[in-house]
Amino acid sequence: MEKLARKQVQALTPYLSARRIGGSGDVWLNANESPFDNTYTLEASSLNRYSDCQPPQLISAYAAYAGVTPEQVLTTRGADEGIELLVRAFCEPGEDAIVYCPPTYGMYAISAETIGVERKVVPLTDEWQLDLPAIERSLDKVKLVFVCSPNNPTGNLINRDDIIALLEMTQDKAIVVMDEAYIDFCPEASTVDLLNDYPHLAILRTMSKAFALAGLRCGFTLANEALINVLLKVIAPYPVPVPVADIACLALSKDGLERATTQIATLNENRTYLAAELKEIANVTVYSGFGNYLLIRFPNGDALFKAAWDAGIILRNSPIQDCVRISIGSREECEKTLNFIKTQLAQITA
Repeated sequence: MEKLARKQVQALTPYLSARRIGGSGDVWLNANESPFDNTYTLEASSLNRYSDCQPPQLISAYAAYAGVTPEQVLTTRGADEGIELLVRAFCEPGEDAIVYCPPTYGMYAISAETIGVERKVVPLTDEWQLDLPAIERSLDKVKLVFVCSPNNPTGNLINRDDIIALLEMTQDKAIVVMDEAYIDFCPEASTVDLLNDYPHLAILRTMSKAFALAGLRCGFTLANEALINVLLKVIAPYPVPVPVADIACLALSKDGLERATTQIATLNENRTYLAAELKEIANVTVYSGFGNYLLIRFPNGDALFKAAWDAGIILRNSPIQDCVRISIGSREECEKTLNFIKTQLAQITA
């Protein structure tokens, strides 16, 4: 079977999601999931009928939440499908390219490689900001530039002035894709207000993080109508199952939004608590984070990650040397993880 696969697929290394990596334990802080297990009650009727490609009630609800018009919203199976749709819709395999800026989310490169689209790598600066001169030098044949803010796994925000400069630089050349999967934890940093000024801006969103709906697989692409219409040409006929649309609408209702606001505030408080406590530990660096996770540098990150894994505290190792990404869980989970780290580091230095 391997020989029958396309050459790009034969050479492809799949994205190692948290679930593919596995693990076993009682503290799961590796996938940037919410610790809140919210309950929804569904009527679950009309399942004998196909769903709408773009359920109007869901589109209207998210448009109202995001502050855009319904014509500027496309719903997808998670933000990952939005990434894939953008590559398939705008990049010719074997001809065009994308730009992405590591360390960042791995699915931009995976989606492009799967389809046979060149990947141009322009690393972030030492401050984890855009290297605008290097991006400008790399724009030949580029159709999409992916930017993640808050960036995963570093947690920092990309400078707004640099985003605007990038948008100016790429006019009539390429689409700038802002991945805002974690923007609900810092909504003031969104670029949604730039949509009306830049027709080549696309914004990725998800309900997996702040809305505690990772298992629902409901995402959105925000863009101007002309760009949305291109994506509608390549999206699957029935991408949104009826129960998914129904639950997402409940989460976007008045009561659902109030609950999400409370839970977001709790997670932001837990992030502040965990960061402050970790900063008190010698030889530990805590990087500023604006999502529901923190990137931490330890004296030996790989050893700390493995020790936590063996103790049933599942964190996420990082491509950045000696760094471990820790999702923000409940206060109890944060305390248990913090106490483990303190004990482990004390044993190493004893």
